[in-house]
Amino acid sequence: MSATAGQADGVRSLADRFGFEPNMVVMEMGYDDDVDEELRDALTERVGELVDEDTDEVVDAVLLWYRDGDGDLFELLTDALGPLADNGVVWLLTPKAGRDGHVEPSEISESAPTAGLQQTSTVNAGKDWTGARLVSPRGAKKK
Repeated sequence: MSATAGQADGVRSLADRFGFEPNMVVMEMGYDDDVDEELRDALTERVGELVDEDTDEVVDAVLLWYRDGDGDLFELLTDALGPLADNGVVWLLTPKAGRDGHVEPSEISESAPTAGLQQTSTVNAGKDWTGARLVSPRGAKKK
């Protein structure tokens, strides 16, 4: 398998961009046939299998695929917080502008704080997806 131009130039891999470490427990929500399989493969190669939203485990991160029309974003973010560790992170993955299911940034900026989350960064999560890193303000402080 050859390195991409980005990897050859020292650009971080997809898994690196998400800050995932080996053996982290990552829950996936909103999986459908339009997700970026290359991204999923990179993440599962790093952390192992992703757990689904029915897990009883405390999770280190949530990977939430969300498209316009997938339901109430606030409710989904609230559901994502249930099993999340205090210092955990939610990665909200939305289709890029111009793609089917694109979510306006204003929807994220309104829903995240209402759910008790703040956006800290965004990443290019593949050809069709953008990732927004959301954390709980209390999670940003180590106890």
